[in-house]
Amino acid sequence: MGLMDKLKGELVDIIEWIDDSRSTLAWRFPRYQNEIKNGAQLIVREGQEAVFVYRGALADRFGPGHYELKSENLPILSTLQGWKHGFDSPFRSEVYFINTRPVTDLRWGTPTPVTVRDPDFKMVQVRANGLCVIKIEDAEIFLKEVIGTDSSVEVDEISELLRRVITTAFSDMILETKLGVIDLQGRQVELSAKLREYVDDRVDDEYGLSVQDITMTISLPEEITAAMTRGVARGVEEGGFLDNVGDLDRYSQAKQADAMVAAANNPGGGGAMGDMMGMGMGIAMANQMANQMTGMGQQQSQQPAGPPPLPAAQTFHVEMNGQAQGPFTIAQIQAGVASGQVTPQALVWSAGMAEWQQAGTVEALKPLFAAPPPLPPAPDAGATPPPAPPAPPAPPAS
Repeated sequence: MGLMDKLKGELVDIIEWIDDSRSTLAWRFPRYQNEIKNGAQLIVREGQEAVFVYRGALADRFGPGHYELKSENLPILSTLQGWKHGFDSPFRSEVYFINTRPVTDLRWGTPTPVTVRDPDFKMVQVRANGLCVIKIEDAEIFLKEVIGTDSSVEVDEISELLRRVITTAFSDMILETKLGVIDLQGRQVELSAKLREYVDDRVDDEYGLSVQDITMTISLPEEITAAMTRGVARGVEEGGFLDNVGDLDRYSQAKQADAMVAAANNPGGGGAMGDMMGMGMGIAMANQMANQMTGMGQQQSQQPAGPPPLPAAQTFHVEMNGQAQGPFTIAQIQAGVASGQVTPQALVWSAGMAEWQQAGTVEALKPLFAAPPPLPPAPDAGATPPPAPPAPPAPPAS
């Protein structure tokens, strides 16, 4: 008998798993054709669970500890093998060790952008990535659905599966919450907890896994990030005024600056006319900046030592969607009238007014709704033109 035959013919008397890689989720004890003898020692370390499988059926399970295998602590296996009065002879059974420690280094990310319907920027494509912490929660389901007949299961083998599940869950969560991109970035911690619930519901009963935690970072397109940095918010493109009156000038200046940069990057695109337009824009921009700097200098030089006087301009509160908004100056309300957000029937109130009134009935606001006078009639083409005035008399001769 050769050495290998002799080794294979020996009985298994110690069953244990020594692993410190933290990347193996399950491992089958390699007993070859050996039989496990009565009274064999089973050692299960912390963060492990030992599972006995007989002819594809899950039998007894053991948590951390040191056990002597006898019929008393193998009740299910005793039933499967028909041990009515215990056993004295060796037996055969597959032994799997399950890693019950959390796996903390599973990275995920959306392979393709997810389209979000945004009230400010219309349709925006966003991406997300982060870390996922998982743990084997149900060894029986994991054994049937993931391990199968494999001798071991590594984290990499289920990483792609989990990434697909997380990506699908992220897309479903975004569609269900119906949040805009600004809210998505502002509520990432809250949404990470919600995403964990979505993913956990899809892997617990299906694969026997439990999602302990998920971190998430949402990435927006560069043009959206630049617009948010400039302070361009909802309503600027559509002429809104109630939320973004202070951003209109900055937005206009940013657009002019972008046009100048584009012209500078394309010197041959417009020929002589394009060069002249770029030059004109540069001069206009320089003059505007100079005027602003001059005005700022005058304001700083004329600023009194004490606090400035309170504004004397009359302001109004405007009823919108059942809520009072404001106060707004008459100039701001005029912008709202021009965009159709304030109508003559809109209710307004100002200090000194006894109650809310329709804007079209308030004396200070009536001119904002006045219709322009009719155009003068066009001159008749067949009418005789009026006579020319007489020439002035000639001066007397000297």
